Amino acid sequence: MASNVSGAPAGARVSRKHFATGWTLFAACMMIFGGTMAIFEGIGAIVNDERYVITGNYVYKFDVTGWGWLHLILGIVLVVAGFMLFTGAMWARILGVTAAGLNMITNFLWLPYYPFWAIVMIAIDIFIIWALTAGTHRLETPA
Repeated sequence: MASNVSGAPAGARVSRKHFATGWTLFAACMMIFGGTMAIFEGIGAIVNDERYVITGNYVYKFDVTGWGWLHLILGIVLVVAGFMLFTGAMWARILGVTAAGLNMITNFLWLPYYPFWAIVMIAIDIFIIWALTAGTHRLETPA
């Protein structure tokens, strides 16, 4: 039976990385990239909402300028959370998972306006959530 929260058996040494692991580092970079793209997408929707063409009748009909503000705010949160992940803080992971989840929902609802890019961003957000929720503890093998 496990003797601690990490699930390691009694007597096993558990190493804890103070800095983000490789996947978390990549997720932080993807959050910065995705957040920057969301910022640009938001600015584009705020400045010129006539540029987006809605194809077909969708259940989710919203004002494009409102979506622009939502993308802009979520993009800023994603970029800040991405940079904070470099510190390895747990609150940055929680903020990153929350922001990526909200961004995934936002991009799902954004599908009628920009379908290809929305699908790409949903895939990136899924990867970010996976990378941030994967454990950073490693069991050390006995020498």
